[in-house]
Amino acid sequence: MQSAEECLAWVSLTRTPALDVAAASRALEVLGPAHHLVGASVAGYERAGLPAPAREFLSSAHAAPTAAERAWLEHPAHQVVPFTDPRYPALLRLAQRHPLALYVAGNSRILNDPQLAIVGSRNPTPQGLDTAHDFAEYLAARGLAITSGLAAGIDSAAHRGALRAQGVTLAVLGSGADVIYPHGNRLLAEEIRRQGAVVSPFPLGAPPRREHFPQRNAIIAGMSLGTLVVEAARRSGSLITARLAGSLGRELFAIPGSIHNPLSRGCHELIRQGAKLTETAHDILSELNFSAFFSQVEKAAEAAASGITPGTVVDNFPAPGMDKEHKIMLDALGFDPADLDVLVVRTGFKPAAVSSMMLILELEGHVQAAPGGRYSRVVRSRR
Repeated sequence: MQSAEECLAWVSLTRTPALDVAAASRALEVLGPAHHLVGASVAGYERAGLPAPAREFLSSAHAAPTAAERAWLEHPAHQVVPFTDPRYPALLRLAQRHPLALYVAGNSRILNDPQLAIVGSRNPTPQGLDTAHDFAEYLAARGLAITSGLAAGIDSAAHRGALRAQGVTLAVLGSGADVIYPHGNRLLAEEIRRQGAVVSPFPLGAPPRREHFPQRNAIIAGMSLGTLVVEAARRSGSLITARLAGSLGRELFAIPGSIHNPLSRGCHELIRQGAKLTETAHDILSELNFSAFFSQVEKAAEAAASGITPGTVVDNFPAPGMDKEHKIMLDALGFDPADLDVLVVRTGFKPAAVSSMMLILELEGHVQAAPGGRYSRVVRSRR
């Protein structure tokens, strides 16, 4: 377990601009533990190769933990779990861009439990609510942790189903771990904290901004063996989570519904694209690769204990591949900045599909936003 000094240092690092896992890994190799990194000199930061915004922030008074952050960490159920910690979710490490640390209210040991994400509409039908609740209850009773985003609708029903089974459930927030959104789910969040964990990659006090939710969705998909979508319209944010899961090579499940129900159309689209049509919980249990999961968790713990930089690919711990459509998109982008309209013309894909794929490629670190609404390819040097 980390010392209080180390925990506070990670709090400062999560607020540091332009500091990602790759930059932090290099700095830790040069300067030592997190509290040494935070307390280093300007010369030390330059030697560690930290970006200028990170150096400026860490050299300022703003880097010091606030009274509110110190008070939050004093609670015995509150922790900061950095990417260097064996408790950090092994599956999430496989995503090329994973958070520097996770704030956890609850039991941090369950971060590496086998998880199934259940997501869907915020305004589902009564049948959709029952379906999400019943699937979650059944699967949680059989040892799967149920992971979702604490949103109204399907997310809340999934969390409640897991709680009813006395199982484990994790709620990933699009805000700080101390900012529960929606406010009406505060009591539900407290139940989840007692029986599982409330998780956030964002600094304490961060409000639920629109731009936070794609990252929240990426973490839900990244921590889970698979994702089940229950009722989603064609433009639902749940489809982003589903496609992120697919891009990571995880299993994707969708509940079919009536052709007259607009909330079935997103699920039907996923099924046409290769998601598994799901009628029973057994359809899910028979597809999940538990042996590979436990092997990955064990290797991640060994890597952390032996000092291998987290995120490094080791034997039998491979990074996921990229599907064909995303490769086409990346090839179409080339090496000069281009906007979405240009990519639609080059690929022939629909605008909505291009927008979704570019979001996924950005979250995975393959592309980055450029001025004027354009995107440019991220070119990595081989080490």
